[in-house]
Amino acid sequence: MKNLTMKTTSFLVALVFMATTFSGCKSGPKDDAIKAAVETALLSNPHISEAAVTVEKGVATVSGQVPDETIKAEIDKTVAKVEGVKSVVNNLIVVPDTPSVPVATTDVLTNAVKDATKDFPTVTATVNDGLITLKGEIEKANLQKLMMALNALKPKKIDNSQLTIK
Repeated sequence: MKNLTMKTTSFLVALVFMATTFSGCKSGPKDDAIKAAVETALLSNPHISEAAVTVEKGVATVSGQVPDETIKAEIDKTVAKVEGVKSVVNNLIVVPDTPSVPVATTDVLTNAVKDATKDFPTVTATVNDGLITLKGEIEKANLQKLMMALNALKPKKIDNSQLTIK
């Protein structure tokens, strides 16, 4: 009987150990993964330029420049919705747009967009009065690369609402 009690006790100890170990594995996304997700979410907003994102223990800190308080608040909400973000430190600075920022002409912009999208055959882009409209499909991993390339062209706006992300 003593041997059976020892086996039962050993089994229970092992079971508790395994439960503790496996429950420790269920921690949320790692900070690097959260940072990448926040950066991807921010790409959908063309009003933020040169945003810096850091994540430490689920706390996302966003720094950069935005043209007004409304966009600053919108970005705060966007970051807060990202899975794994526990809280947001919004260090964005409001700097109103100035009319002196050059906007590429339609012909120049059209050619540049065509060049920027050539590596993404499932994406089509049209340019109309400085507005780039994206359609088609793109892998989630490639979205950031495409948006960075297009934002570098300084369009008035990028509309990716018709773009399906796989």
